[in-house]
Amino acid sequence: MADVDWVALRQAAVTVMARAYAPYSKFPVGAAALVDDGRIVVGCNVENASYGVGLCAECGLVSNLQVTGGGRLVALACVDGDGRPLMPCGRCRQLLWEHGGPGCLIDHADGPLPMSALLPYAFDDTDLGRIASHQAASAPTVPAALALKVGTGTVFVHPDVADGRQVWTAYWERSSGTADAEPAGILEEGPTWDTAADAVAWGRIRTPRVVVVDAQGGTSWAGDTPRPAGIEQDWSGA
Repeated sequence: MADVDWVALRQAAVTVMARAYAPYSKFPVGAAALVDDGRIVVGCNVENASYGVGLCAECGLVSNLQVTGGGRLVALACVDGDGRPLMPCGRCRQLLWEHGGPGCLIDHADGPLPMSALLPYAFDDTDLGRIASHQAASAPTVPAALALKVGTGTVFVHPDVADGRQVWTAYWERSSGTADAEPAGILEEGPTWDTAADAVAWGRIRTPRVVVVDAQGGTSWAGDTPRPAGIEQDWSGA
């Protein structure tokens, strides 16, 4: 905190505040921030006759950060028309978290506050990474040897029994042969799943033709194309 010249930051914020475009609210705002390479970036609010598309001072500051070389925000001062410290709105706190992280300091009348205090439990790329990792781990895939067969044939999803309980399995069938004159037959046997929906998801990345067969032998269409003749009903997803 001792390395931040708050007086200089506030003065830079006041200077740019005078350039704000605020004909509707009459509430000019200026912001100035120290970047981790020592430079200062600034921004002012720019309003619009369509009020919802107005830009906060911090929005302009983040754009200024990127066009002048990027980097990480270390400390920020935001001021109102009288030059008094002003807290960033909720959207701008998210912007500042993205480009400064939890340790970025924000000027406050009672002393600088870190972003971690202004935006507790923030959402950021860590959350995106967790979601992506989960999706990658759970996403069904097609074996490389069968990649050229994707889009052909039919997948049949049906109930089975494993360890005394009902599960679902599937098989991918080359139901009518292919252009290279291969005979009809099974391309791939699926594993087992707890739900029919998981089996259908496995099938849909292989072919738009997916048929669900219930325990009584009834058939439902779970494909991505109109239900063909001979299939009794559309699959309900249950």
